Amino acid sequence: MDQSQFLAERFEANRAHLRSVAYRMLGSVTDADDAVQETWLRLSRADTSGVENLTAWLTTVVARVSLDMLRSRTSRREEQFGDSVPEPPASHDHRADPEREVVLADSVGLALLVVLDTLAPAERLAFVLHDMFAVPFDEIASILGRSPAAAKQLASRARRRVRGAASDDDIETDLTRQRAVVDAFLAASRDGDFDALLALLDPDVVLRADSAVVKRRRSGMEREVRGALAVAGTFAGRARGAQTAIIDGFVGALWAQGGRTRVVFDFRIAHGKIVGIEMVAEPDRLGQMNLEVLS
Repeated sequence: MDQSQFLAERFEANRAHLRSVAYRMLGSVTDADDAVQETWLRLSRADTSGVENLTAWLTTVVARVSLDMLRSRTSRREEQFGDSVPEPPASHDHRADPEREVVLADSVGLALLVVLDTLAPAERLAFVLHDMFAVPFDEIASILGRSPAAAKQLASRARRRVRGAASDDDIETDLTRQRAVVDAFLAASRDGDFDALLALLDPDVVLRADSAVVKRRRSGMEREVRGALAVAGTFAGRARGAQTAIIDGFVGALWAQGGRTRVVFDFRIAHGKIVGIEMVAEPDRLGQMNLEVLS
């Protein structure tokens, strides 16, 4: 077995772990996959002959990649890997396994992801690596370029915010109340009623769009938009043609063309306010969703 094949097999054995780290750091399946792919690229070009613990090395790399993505999210557009990037061997269930998406989401919790989104990138990295993956503060400090004491303080600060935050119980589960908010949001969006949109959005709402949405030339979408003002501005006058629908058990919306669903709007609502919206247009992900248009 040559070195490249050995590294590929070791990487594949660590893929699930790396994806879990990246997902908790980034809160997005698409971004997590991007971070894991970038980690493979760096591994394929690195001299690992002196690496004693490859899992720890890979964890450090995916954490650094995720940290860079967090810091540049607001201005970064999707960057595509070139054809020359070596592909790691894909597991048989990598492309079409809806269970892997559910496991990731359930293992973190929607409300926790909302809370993690409020943390600064360094706080989030320190908390995720230490409290969720037991990475020592010495290693976290090296990633952040700070002292171990500073890394410990960052994790402690993040921990206090997480403990004082809302639980999953705050996410609205009543379909009637969900629909009232979604219907009102779509109506305000169609009418361009900026004030009505603001009234329905949590001040810290986060809008995310997957790579397929961002690639649409006419969409004008950023990968991530934060805050009620920015999200309201994104949707004002732009939801024409969207239909209210059940998206995997939650009320959301979809836009269809030619009898096919093209974009799904996945809403998360708490205390009568929209705290998160994810726009999905990637065919593989759309195919995994349970969709039902509401009359």
